Amino acid sequence: MMDDENALVLRLARDERDLRAAQRLRYRVFVQELGAGGPLVDHDRQLEIDAFDPYFDHLLLIDSRRDAAGLDDVVGAYRLLPSDRLSEAGRFYSEGEYDLTALKAQGRRLVELGRSCVHPAYRGGSAMLLLWNALAAYVLERDIEILFGAASFHGTDVQALAQPLSYLHHHHLAPEELRVRALPPHAVDMALVPPDALDRRAALNGTPALIRAYLRLGGFVGAGAFVDHAFNTTDVCLVLDTARMSDKHRAFWIRKKEARG
Repeated sequence: MMDDENALVLRLARDERDLRAAQRLRYRVFVQELGAGGPLVDHDRQLEIDAFDPYFDHLLLIDSRRDAAGLDDVVGAYRLLPSDRLSEAGRFYSEGEYDLTALKAQGRRLVELGRSCVHPAYRGGSAMLLLWNALAAYVLERDIEILFGAASFHGTDVQALAQPLSYLHHHHLAPEELRVRALPPHAVDMALVPPDALDRRAALNGTPALIRAYLRLGGFVGAGAFVDHAFNTTDVCLVLDTARMSDKHRAFWIRKKEARG
């Protein structure tokens, strides 16, 4: 685990080189580690490229000790699309998997999150917390009201994920006015296990840390999961309404705002 915070820098991507470095990290995590694919993946250059990349802000965690020229310095990344840029992108990336009508009808400031990843050598330390702190600053700076995006379970065997998916459905389903819905033909019902047959410990142990973190902040999931065979994942759509956050977690965001002056 690499955890010298003095060497770590957080900022948005500034140019094509920064974007390529983020795509190199994504290739390592999503393609090499998790078995993802896709029509734009560049195996020769080891880049996980997506057609929506030019429209997103790319939040980067950079280790200044690593080789920038070799695209090896980005060790954490988050992809962010604020709703005021939607006309340029044409649609949200998530609309390929989810009906976002309920969210878009809110008329509130949205940001779509995605492609979150951390280099294996930096997991278990402060890297994800640093990215979350920077995300909080980004949200406050732009007066974002709702955060959302697909979050993934590894693999496409839905029955193997029955406990965590069912737990999310029964305990963290978004209210109707925020409830996005997985799109056919790859949508699957998440209520695979009845409430009285849930094993809470097994469900939480089977839920990725990033999803658990959103739930702790008061996040919800949409209706249905989406089986993404190209990415070798089963996705849920997370929705976090800052107005519905607990007092404890809302105070965290307010402190960030006050610290920024």
